[in-house]
Amino acid sequence: MALTASSPPGPSRPAAAPALLGLGALRRLPTPSRPLVRPGTVPAGIVHLGLGAFHRAHQAVYTERAVAEAGGDWGIVGVAPRNPDTVARLAAQDCLFSVTSLSGEGARTKVIGALAGVRHAAADPAAIVALLADPAIRVVTLTVTEKAYQLDPATGRLRPDGAVAADLTTGRPPLTVPGLLVRGLLARAAAGAGPVALVSCDNLPSNGRRLRGLVEQSLAYAAAPAAGAEWIREHVSFPGTMVDRIVPASTAGTLATAQRALGVADLAAVAGEPYLQWVIEDEFPGGRPAWERAGAVLTDDAGPWERLKLRALNGVHSATAYLGALAGRETIAEALTIPRLPEVLRRLIADDVAPSFTPPDGASTVEYGESVLERFANPAIGHRTVQVAMDGSQKLPQRVLHTILDRRAGGAEPRWAALVVAAWMRFVQGRADDGAELPLDDPLAPQIRAALAGAPDSAPGVVDALLGLGAVFPPELAEDAVTRRLIVEWLTALQRHGVEDALRTAAR
Repeated sequence: MALTASSPPGPSRPAAAPALLGLGALRRLPTPSRPLVRPGTVPAGIVHLGLGAFHRAHQAVYTERAVAEAGGDWGIVGVAPRNPDTVARLAAQDCLFSVTSLSGEGARTKVIGALAGVRHAAADPAAIVALLADPAIRVVTLTVTEKAYQLDPATGRLRPDGAVAADLTTGRPPLTVPGLLVRGLLARAAAGAGPVALVSCDNLPSNGRRLRGLVEQSLAYAAAPAAGAEWIREHVSFPGTMVDRIVPASTAGTLATAQRALGVADLAAVAGEPYLQWVIEDEFPGGRPAWERAGAVLTDDAGPWERLKLRALNGVHSATAYLGALAGRETIAEALTIPRLPEVLRRLIADDVAPSFTPPDGASTVEYGESVLERFANPAIGHRTVQVAMDGSQKLPQRVLHTILDRRAGGAEPRWAALVVAAWMRFVQGRADDGAELPLDDPLAPQIRAALAGAPDSAPGVVDALLGLGAVFPPELAEDAVTRRLIVEWLTALQRHGVEDALRTAAR
């Protein structure tokens, strides 16, 4: 048999890129993953500032369900104040994105169609001001993190940086959240556009009152016209809220999971735990979506719910993050494998958090805390300890320091809450127990580093230097001898023995 020479193989072709999520791909999606609302069919009634993962996995989910259940012109225009990347990805996908709920039993991916549009504020601030003044917009929600409010975390007073000051005192296009809100509300007042609710969905104590204070102080700082300020006082409400869902930053794995589930690529995919909760004070002069039809709790006072979550979830989250990062654990779930840490966290909840406030009617702080630890242990979430640990100077006051102050006011010694402060102080020194470098991602990083640079190389020296940061620690705490002693004892143990030995000894 004659042998025929074969042709040499040609160059390999790159694999075709997967189709992209968008309106044209909806029919290709598995039926359970299709959106409840089709973008473009629901006119905008909400502007949301802060187009991050949490909003997409939380308020957008509730709003889509509410519109699907009860109708209404409540499409969301999502505004990214600075980063254009998410805006570009969502625009390329016709404002569609997916949310994957992750648990030990598996993953469930759902496409969300709540967004009626997306905008990048820094690219066209005037358009955002006009949007905030549009009479069709009756609700403005925010998830911009604590630092964007420019409020002193200890006093709640406006502490404007140069950018905020320029927004409020010059005619330049606004670049900051306070600047956008003030310009937008004044434009709304001038147009007589009708009432609007400004709804903070950030983890701040009394977030509705804080947002009102931010607007009122910004108006005063800007020397706004009296007529405009009066209109705002009469026509703008600031409902308080409590929001809850663990939503880690998206990764390549998040996108891969979404693509496997959908059969198309989603470059704006997010993932979170199955649990979600939203408690909202029902004060909406221009109307609102039927969020209660989507499972939200409407109430006259979100304060007890907010304190329960800030202290028994967020405070415990921060404790787990600092101690876990110091012990070399990458994720929150991995941190809970540190010997004795779950026991210590239960002591924190039962001995310090639970006695520090009155929970909502029918709720048990200890039982809530136990459910929190179960959620934190979800191995599918992959919430990184260093991510939770960032911005500690802004988070500590509402998550931990209020617990300490309330316990001290009652004459108690908040030993376990003091451990969280000591863990933060050890964390900001920049080294884990094994010597690995830890990042200091914090708006007060220069002040923290300066305080440490001038401190004696001892636990008491570090504690005194950091307690001197008035933007974090109020005088009644910084000057309290019992609190200082407790923090020094914990920091000494953490520095000498590391997290695992310190907790093993303390939990006996």
